[in-house]
Amino acid sequence: MQSECATQEQKATSTATSLMITCEHGGNRVPAPYRHLFRSCSTLLESHRGFDPGALVMATALARNFDAPLQTSTVSRLVVDLNRSIGHRNLHSDAIRALPTAIRQEIVEHYYQPYRTQAERQVAQGIAQRGRVIHISCHSFTNNFNGMVRHADIGLLYDPTRQGESTLCANWKSVLNLSAPDLKVRRNFPYEGRNDGFTATLRKKFPSDNYLGIELELNQKNLLFPAKQWTVLRNSIITSLDTVLRGYHS
Repeated sequence: MQSECATQEQKATSTATSLMITCEHGGNRVPAPYRHLFRSCSTLLESHRGFDPGALVMATALARNFDAPLQTSTVSRLVVDLNRSIGHRNLHSDAIRALPTAIRQEIVEHYYQPYRTQAERQVAQGIAQRGRVIHISCHSFTNNFNGMVRHADIGLLYDPTRQGESTLCANWKSVLNLSAPDLKVRRNFPYEGRNDGFTATLRKKFPSDNYLGIELELNQKNLLFPAKQWTVLRNSIITSLDTVLRGYHS
């Protein structure tokens, strides 16, 4: 994965002053105070339950090519899931849920709250400066979930009641269908964009005219492609988004 990070992507040309990129599940790192809880969980940590393989590479490529603010975390979602609300049953894994309340609160204060606060501040700053922020939150999903094959290469998650998000994703899908017809692109798949998540939280804080929150989901089977094909996939996403964003800067 480190070598992939260094691969040169095709450079996008559109201005990205209103674009923000995040990656909540970028790694499977377990902070030292909690490593003893996961000594027998190496397989779990390396699986889709531990992190979103490929998401950090995609987020980094987007931020670099659009010169956009980037915020990422490499703490495993098994420690604390930055894409879940406080009180959600999947905020922590079983190992962390078994800890005393004070320790769980410490985890939230050290790893969860600073991330969310900083991202929210970035959105507010972008709105103050440019009037609107398009937030792309990068994720990936397992191709086979509970025995069911997920038939999609790319998922675009959004809230269909927010017109700006609906239009952006419809346009993005259309451009991808034309420029990369071999890729299967689906909207609000494999999850509903209105489900509990970071973008859903930010929608409650910022008006639809000022904040567009999109979750970009990549099928993890794409990581099994030869490196050149994986690069082509990233370039397809970057260039198609560039085309869509031109409409916001024209």
